[in-house]
Amino acid sequence: MTKFFLGILLCFIVATSCNSSKNQTDNKWSAQNPFYKESDLPYQAPDFSKIKITDFRAAFDQGMKDHLEEIEKIATNKEEATFENTLTAMEKSGALLTRVNNVFNLLTGANTNDTLQQIEAEIAPKLAAHEDAITFNDKLFKRIEKIYTDKSQLKLDAESDRLVDYYYQKFVLNGAKLSENDKSSLKKLNEEEATLSAKFTNQLLAATKAAALSVDDQTSLEGLNDGDLAAAHKNNSWTLSLQNTTQQPALQSLKKRETRKELFDKSWNRAEKGDKNDTRSALARIAEIRAKKANLIGFDNYAAWKLQNQMAKNPAIVEKFLSDLVPAATAKAKKEALDIQGVIDKDKGGFQLAAWDWDYYAEKVRKAKFDLDEQQIKPYFELNKVLEDGVFYAAKLLYGITFKERHDIPVYQPDVRVFEVFEENGTSIGLFYGDYFKRDNKSGGAWMSNLVDQSKLLGTKPVIYNVCNFTKPAAGQAALISFDDVTTMFHEFGHALHGLFANQQYPSLSGTSVARDFVEFPSQFNEHWALESQVFSHYAKHYQTGESMPQELVEKIKKAGTFNQGYALTEQLASASVDMSWHTRKPGNEITGSAVDSFENQALVDKKLNLPQVPPRYRSSYFLHIWGNGYAAGYYAYSWTEMLDHDAFSWFEENGGLTRKNGQRFRDMILSKGNTEEYAKLFKTFRGHDPDIQPMLKNRGLK
Repeated sequence: MTKFFLGILLCFIVATSCNSSKNQTDNKWSAQNPFYKESDLPYQAPDFSKIKITDFRAAFDQGMKDHLEEIEKIATNKEEATFENTLTAMEKSGALLTRVNNVFNLLTGANTNDTLQQIEAEIAPKLAAHEDAITFNDKLFKRIEKIYTDKSQLKLDAESDRLVDYYYQKFVLNGAKLSENDKSSLKKLNEEEATLSAKFTNQLLAATKAAALSVDDQTSLEGLNDGDLAAAHKNNSWTLSLQNTTQQPALQSLKKRETRKELFDKSWNRAEKGDKNDTRSALARIAEIRAKKANLIGFDNYAAWKLQNQMAKNPAIVEKFLSDLVPAATAKAKKEALDIQGVIDKDKGGFQLAAWDWDYYAEKVRKAKFDLDEQQIKPYFELNKVLEDGVFYAAKLLYGITFKERHDIPVYQPDVRVFEVFEENGTSIGLFYGDYFKRDNKSGGAWMSNLVDQSKLLGTKPVIYNVCNFTKPAAGQAALISFDDVTTMFHEFGHALHGLFANQQYPSLSGTSVARDFVEFPSQFNEHWALESQVFSHYAKHYQTGESMPQELVEKIKKAGTFNQGYALTEQLASASVDMSWHTRKPGNEITGSAVDSFENQALVDKKLNLPQVPPRYRSSYFLHIWGNGYAAGYYAYSWTEMLDHDAFSWFEENGGLTRKNGQRFRDMILSKGNTEEYAKLFKTFRGHDPDIQPMLKNRGLK
């Protein structure tokens, strides 16, 4: 998942001084502020040794002020509107605001605190109002509209032509053509939505932290390995923190059913306790606001509005795509449920399979069917070796790039590692930051984004980060991860490659600045290399002995690849359908409180996805993707881009697999293109035909 920025400040160590009331009110803009100018570090990477929490308010205020002055100068230029004096000038504007916003998003996502959350709540509506001030600048829009109307006569290169379309569509979809009364209404709705989105994110973070399962009796956690127990142990108790999904990693191992149910309930109800961290009122109001905004712009619903610039284009296409997958996914999930119930009955369990039982008994089924034990394979997946000898190695084989760790660049948290990335000929590409361990003040899930965007116009190279939430081992122990975690590392680095290989003139079109239903294509495609034999044998080595994983065990992992895929796809389709149901609502009859649950349940019934043992991957109340991370009416993108990635990988299989030549072709035709062409055209040019769903179904074992 792409998102925002990784990290935290070094000054976070001295959080007491940063959080003092005196410092909180210090909002003066001066040359001493670290955002005052571009960083002197390589690639303009932020200097976290100088940044303090108290720097943000002044930098945001000055950044917005400077940006609006730049925009006003463009809008009131007495010369006739040209591409250079309007669009190129806009691309160069807002440098300070971009610098501070990128770092701030990094911190609030990966290592926040109360002060940062307070600033976030203050800044969110200001940023929304700032965006509106630009979108609703009539003089500016008239210049953009003139360039758009005259475009065919301007003899622009392809990327510049695309930028004209990008700006015109962006302004129109954001309300530039509305009446003054409607603009005023939209401004108020935008500010309220931004405030509520920040509120939802912070409520969820607090709710997730508070819902961690703590036990005083270690026997309650029977089944967890020594490493997991050591990581959970603190002050004579054991705590299992939650990740931002319904099912939790420990459910696969916990032997005691009552503990499994308690952990599942903690996850399921984390943000629905009727307290200050209950997210339902915020999300319901966000949904209502979005429906109203869509109507103002002239669309039936929010999804119809937001899909205009996506590859899928409209809700009907998305809903047909999802509904076409439901029968095969649910049929396989029901078959998997029967297999699991058979194991429960064989063990004389005396109960019917429930959601909290699935992962534990599915693991038993997997062991029985494939003789594959997760604890047996984890010793071969040591995090740093997976990163350097797996993820980086695959990138070298495919794209010729190499990595050198940098210890001289300040980081925001001691666990973070920084690597400089080089082309085959030694030319530098950019920087890559990796932040892999879970923290209580880090948002759940995994994501990628930029600290610095690539742009030939601005003369900048990419500074990229990946964030994950793997359990940090106890001191002195190896960081052993599951194969699912391995896949996550390859996935997020696929996003990183998309950003690192950006080759655009304009920052607005650069790298991962693409549609939601295209941006997950490179990341999911990159997952395929995790099991490719040449790559796998290079990193899957026992962390103690250095021995390669026995081929028998490798084959078991491969054979188990289609295992539990009915469940996996059904939980994903369930969340995607809930997302579309929320965002195809018409305004009015606002949903509140427990009615949020009823709405969600009805959505699952309507889409025939109400399998009691297969809950949605995310409930509405902790669906951060759609209420806080920009995936509203877009969660379907994970399944849509899975179709793209499997079809693209089938091209590799037909043309020699993992080769330097094939990698370069994919880089040249997909990874380096950014948002410079229509997505359907990009894909068809590479693959030779429109996307085909069959490779995805085959890979999932649904065909």
